[in-house]
Amino acid sequence: MGKNNMKLSKQMKKRRRRRGLFIFEVIVLLVLIGGLIVYAKVNGALGRITGGNLDMTKVGVNEGVSDNEALHGFTTIALVGLDTRTDSTDSSENSDTMIIASIDNDNKNVKLVSLYRDTYLNIGNDVYTKANAAYATGGPEQFLTMLNKNLDLDISNYVTVNFNVMVKVIDLLGGLDFDLTEAEIVHMNNYCKETSRVTGESYDEIPEEAGSYHLNGVQSVSYARIRYTEGGDFTRTQRQRSVIYKMVAAAKNADLAELSKILDVAFQPDMVETNLTKSEVLKMGMNMLSYDIAEQTGFPFYHLEGATVTAAMNGKDCVLPVTLKANVIALHEFLHPEAAYLPSATVEEYSNEIVDRSGYGEDDIPQNSDNGQLSTEAFQ
Repeated sequence: MGKNNMKLSKQMKKRRRRRGLFIFEVIVLLVLIGGLIVYAKVNGALGRITGGNLDMTKVGVNEGVSDNEALHGFTTIALVGLDTRTDSTDSSENSDTMIIASIDNDNKNVKLVSLYRDTYLNIGNDVYTKANAAYATGGPEQFLTMLNKNLDLDISNYVTVNFNVMVKVIDLLGGLDFDLTEAEIVHMNNYCKETSRVTGESYDEIPEEAGSYHLNGVQSVSYARIRYTEGGDFTRTQRQRSVIYKMVAAAKNADLAELSKILDVAFQPDMVETNLTKSEVLKMGMNMLSYDIAEQTGFPFYHLEGATVTAAMNGKDCVLPVTLKANVIALHEFLHPEAAYLPSATVEEYSNEIVDRSGYGEDDIPQNSDNGQLSTEAFQ
């Protein structure tokens, strides 16, 4: 090869390298610009969230719980779905859905625990009644206090969601797949009528035949609201957690355009309320894309219900934890299986009071209680 050809070859290689570097730089620049646009989009959307002015002086925590090393390394948030038929997160409404999300920051997974809405607890000021009345009675402060003091937790953050948002977000995700029984389809079709009327969104009625179905937003939310099949509120909370799991899985596979639309819809005024700061939500949102929902269950693990309980509780139809102490121990074993747990004096007090009022104590703890504990495999 001649000298001129060698020089030409070297120049061409340099040009190719420069062109390759240029293309790489353009790609990096586009990614950075895209990131800034997404950040601006998220930042603007978060600005539309209704900020919860939580008065932490009114949020109670049992003595010694804050110092419990088993809780360190975890972020725990209370998720609330309100029983509302308007476009608001009005705290005068009962909490239709109550879920404790325990985020393991070290192992990058999340555990979900549904508190059954009719669970008989001390909701504050020594008033023992159904747990879903706490939010309506004293807003998020009383709701968080009820969770903390009955369950030996230390929760200071909450997110309240109007179910109208769920319908719209599920539609933007393209819908969700479920295996439905004939009974579930019958009740879901009935719930769809009200869900559609309230949200203004449409749906198609499904034939009353068991099978696998692709549900839109109205249908998915109506499915999560069913409580009249076998298992009542227990299977209902399983459905709620199933919907959340499938939404998270779908969001992980969504592209930037889809996520952008979801942000615009989800973070509308009075649709979502939280006391988390924008920076906390941003950080948590980024982390959640790489986190997995590990396990899901319902509380109380050991419970009694039905006519026998209603008679013992002077006509109050409720879910009776038997005993509260035994259930709180089971809860902490579920959340932190590697740590031994001893209930606080407050839990002991509340548990003894419920035993005195109901007549059901340690000798009556159900041995084969179906607590609805499921791995994520059940929802795939």
